Amino acid sequence: MIDDTLHDVNADHRHVTLRNVAQAAGVSLKTASNVINGTGRMTDATRQRVKSVIADLGYRVNVAARNLNRGLTGFITLAVPSLTPPYLAELANRVIDEARKHDYSVYVTTYAEGSAKGARDILQSFNPTVSDGIILSMSELEDISPEDFDVDYPLVVVGSRTTWGRADHVTPDDVEAAAKATEYLIKHGSSRLAVVGARKPFDKHALLNATEGNDQLRMKGVIEGCRRYHKQLDPALIGITAQNWTIGEGARATQRLVDGGVPFDGLIALNDQLAIGALSVLATSGIRVPGQVQVIGFDNIEESGYLQTPLTTMDSRLDWTAPTAVERIIGRIHGTITTPELLKVKSKIIVRQTTRP
Repeated sequence: MIDDTLHDVNADHRHVTLRNVAQAAGVSLKTASNVINGTGRMTDATRQRVKSVIADLGYRVNVAARNLNRGLTGFITLAVPSLTPPYLAELANRVIDEARKHDYSVYVTTYAEGSAKGARDILQSFNPTVSDGIILSMSELEDISPEDFDVDYPLVVVGSRTTWGRADHVTPDDVEAAAKATEYLIKHGSSRLAVVGARKPFDKHALLNATEGNDQLRMKGVIEGCRRYHKQLDPALIGITAQNWTIGEGARATQRLVDGGVPFDGLIALNDQLAIGALSVLATSGIRVPGQVQVIGFDNIEESGYLQTPLTTMDSRLDWTAPTAVERIIGRIHGTITTPELLKVKSKIIVRQTTRP
């Protein structure tokens, strides 16, 4: 379809169509349309000539009209369980910024975790006349089956929950990241590690066979990191927080570890909020960080770099996750991506003052 949807943004507000651009560039209307849409075969010189004419005249594509011509809305839905956790709030901001680069807008919606109005309801009630596809951040609490991902609209899932190969899945490698964090503490002198953020009582066999879930995959990575250095996790040093990964729960879980009297010289918090709570308790307990206990978190939220003792943390790699998810959903929308893929990225350590040099 020829996209004749240019409008003038010059001061005199002349109404000029793509046909006028084609005439000024000395090409056919179809060729000018192909340049606008990034399609078609032509020489680089021809493509550049058309682009130069558009730039010189100050014209831009009327995105809304073009999407209407193509039967698209120009919107993407981002569904998250909540916007309270800093990680999810930053994910939303980054997805919005990335979508804007592709001339897309984003509807952000939240769903009730683990309820009848949870992620399954989002998937079943999606309205393609409102947006062109969904980027879904899957909650740990959702009861999801493989069949729930058999949808007839573009779908990309982000986070640690599996999609059974039925939808695009964009995620950092939580196991690798946790193993790397564990090894870092051990290499820098910690030999008895505590962990804060476990959802359930410690079950080594179950964790080593885990295939999804932030807490399970990160715990699996901790176990694997310990194994590589012939260390064992002591179940008495596992701070259980259930589903609550907040600063307050991190503090309470760490206080229980301190009160338990089992010594530890390294602490892995499964997110930065838990780590912030842990640091508070260690400080009030007179335990020096990193002299007596090294601490490392996950996600590299903004606050982690501005604490009284800046927090060493594993980067969440939102700089990769958001652009990748947006590129995949747009590829799905336009039909250039048709086969589901699992896309993983390795994390990196942001070294600050809660660990030793």
